Amino acid sequence: MDLVFRDAEVVDGTGAPSYRADVAIDGGRIAAIVKEGAAAGCQRPTARRVMDAEGLALSPGFIDMHAHSDLALLRDPDHSAKAAQGVTLEVLGQDGLSYAPVDDRTLAEVRKAITGWNGSGDDIDFDWRTVGEYLDRLDRQGIAVNAAYLVPQGTVRMYAMGWDDRPATESELDRMRQLVAEGMEQGAVGMSSGLTYTPGMYAPDAELTELCRVVAEYGGYYCPHHRSYGAGALEAYEEMVRLTGEAGCALHLAHATMNFGVNKGRAPELLSLLDEALAAGSDITLDSYPYTPGCTTLVAVLPSWAHEGGPEALLARLRDEATAERIRHHLEELGSDGCHGVPVEWETIEISGVTDPALADHVGRRVDGWPTARRLLLADRLGTTILQHVGHEENVRAIMRHRVHTGGSDGILQGTKPHPRAYGTFPEYLGRYVREESVLTLEECVAHLTSRPATRLRLPDRGLVREGYRADLVLFDPATIASGSTYENPRALPAGIPHVLVDGRFVMEDGRRTDTLAGRTIRRTPPG
Repeated sequence: MDLVFRDAEVVDGTGAPSYRADVAIDGGRIAAIVKEGAAAGCQRPTARRVMDAEGLALSPGFIDMHAHSDLALLRDPDHSAKAAQGVTLEVLGQDGLSYAPVDDRTLAEVRKAITGWNGSGDDIDFDWRTVGEYLDRLDRQGIAVNAAYLVPQGTVRMYAMGWDDRPATESELDRMRQLVAEGMEQGAVGMSSGLTYTPGMYAPDAELTELCRVVAEYGGYYCPHHRSYGAGALEAYEEMVRLTGEAGCALHLAHATMNFGVNKGRAPELLSLLDEALAAGSDITLDSYPYTPGCTTLVAVLPSWAHEGGPEALLARLRDEATAERIRHHLEELGSDGCHGVPVEWETIEISGVTDPALADHVGRRVDGWPTARRLLLADRLGTTILQHVGHEENVRAIMRHRVHTGGSDGILQGTKPHPRAYGTFPEYLGRYVREESVLTLEECVAHLTSRPATRLRLPDRGLVREGYRADLVLFDPATIASGSTYENPRALPAGIPHVLVDGRFVMEDGRRTDTLAGRTIRRTPPG
């Protein structure tokens, strides 16, 4: 054997009670599990290296079902933001906007559109255009943790028909179907949408349904950031359940929550809706992060009509006094669709990052009104990121208890003061919500973060501590695990996670990041 952990407390990912055992690893897989008190004659495994795991829980590696590391994995091989949390697999291509599939025009536009999420990309060699080529690039360069990818519907729409706010023609819809099918054939696990982000939000339900039919043919799932988390949030959830039901497609609800004052205490209504759909046979899962504020770009709160034509057209509208006043009217008085149909409350919006260093003094401040927001958008060329303090703790707790819940950080790694979820989501679950608050038991929480997402991703050999499974493992101290990340110091690494293995190789050892790049892309095998 390559390695044995002695006397670990195995939390195996099933939700069953933990047990004490020796766990042996060989060739990147779990080779043997010998429980304490095994029958006489069952020898304890030996190995070239034996590590004492007394006092540590050994669990499957955590799966981040909603990650924005699309460029970070290429830019920062260390990737301690996720490796130090025990994350061994991230799902990229979220919210309908990412960097494949593209042509030259689409790549230039999408880079501008999501600068606030991933940076400008000026330090990246974009030597890919297809989903397969992007995944190949990750494998060729080497990555810290494993990665799966969703075909981004907004990018697909941008590729096929630009930034037009209209239904697709039949030929444009055919082109989108083709792009989604090609992405799935090349290994994508599903399709994402950002239905409060342009141009994806311009798609009517009939168009989304047709694309979901393609995803379903390949056994993938649809992961929408749906049309509202504020006014009309329940109706927006119902729309996704209905749409995917018609398409026969599995549904995974991205960062599922109920935000803004109109939804305080309404999580039980959402869960009742989902329970009814599940009882009727729908295939539904969801993810959430254990925090109340959200995080996005400042430009995202603007009304969708202002984005038509792309980033340069939007900047021109912001420069025009009359059009800027119309934008303000929609934001402050009508309730912008980009701000979830709720009139904006500027005091809830905190600047978390800027792309222009000259604007750094705005970071950490609340926006004091439309004039400041407009100036920032123009000066930072739409690259400003924000925290939105619009969540409710009772909703967060209720949703994380649900039987189809999984963990997703929604971690944006850009900005001077990113949301602490980027560096703290998984230890926050296990430290605060398990040990301190007892919202979940340890075994329940680990199942939420491991086997449930692995089942959604249809991974046959990950997500459990089981013989023959991949040795993507985390060893943590249940008594001390905690998120070090705070709003004041968001890049602080967690405590109580000494060892993380990907494919049987240490990416974290004794609390320090090794130089190992053990990750690889996880690709869905096409049917047949």
